[in-house]
Amino acid sequence: MPDAKTWYVYLLECKDGSIYTGIAIDVAARFAAHCAGKGARYTRAHPPLKILASVACEDMATALRAEIRIKKMRAKAKWIYANKLRDTG
Repeated sequence: MPDAKTWYVYLLECKDGSIYTGIAIDVAARFAAHCAGKGARYTRAHPPLKILASVACEDMATALRAEIRIKKMRAKAKWIYANKLRDTG
């Protein structure tokens, strides 16, 4: 039986004030990859400053659905969502 890993959906604040959303098992390692220019194309063009928030998900599929839902939000809604996660987390 394969080792079950926890997937997270995470939000990064970028230098231009935008928010990048992604999924990962190891958010800190993924953030380091983004900072090193080895992450997504978006974060190579919009370097990340910090991890705003992350949420544990049941599995990869759930994390992907959450990522898609968050990416559809307007910028202001993403900031509100990230702040709520920080306040409750």
